[in-house]
Amino acid sequence: MRGRMLRLGMAVGLLMLTAWLPAAGVVLAAEGAGGKAPKAVIKTKFGDMEIVFFPDKAPNHVQNFVKLAKSGYYNGTIFHRVIPGFMIQGGDPNTKDPNKPESYGMGGPNEKLKSEFNEMPHRRGIVSMARTNDPNSAGSQFFIVVKDSNFLDGQYTVFGEVVKGMEVADKIVSLPRNPRNDLPNERVEITVTVE
Repeated sequence: MRGRMLRLGMAVGLLMLTAWLPAAGVVLAAEGAGGKAPKAVIKTKFGDMEIVFFPDKAPNHVQNFVKLAKSGYYNGTIFHRVIPGFMIQGGDPNTKDPNKPESYGMGGPNEKLKSEFNEMPHRRGIVSMARTNDPNSAGSQFFIVVKDSNFLDGQYTVFGEVVKGMEVADKIVSLPRNPRNDLPNERVEITVTVE
């Protein structure tokens, strides 16, 4: 009888542990190996979005985003691609020039990142890196998922998550847009700070 109770107690303990681990994984991923991970705030005219990073899942992508943000690289860029029911995309330095919309989506730094695909699902709020057909071509462009998009899992590098301000992304993704290239009719410039 005592052995059966011990096995039952262990089974219940394991069930509780497996229920707790996924949520703890997000918290631990955000903290990273060296303690507290940096956070970013994307400021727009519709409000702010706060992002936590996953340095243990995509260390080079986190480092790249933080470096670019601290240098002011993203300031004055816009969300140049918005697709309702999917995502908003920004981070292209070409978008700083309102007179050259034909170049939007093609800009970025010379240095390209090697992919860091991971097990994080592309659920609502996830921040992931945009790229070309080459998996190792990410530079500065990123997207924020507004609706679960698991078809992207394992193909794009998840490196963060919006933890506050998703209503801002919802406003941006709902803007009237050019159906040919998904460019919003209204410019939504961003400023990115890192804490």
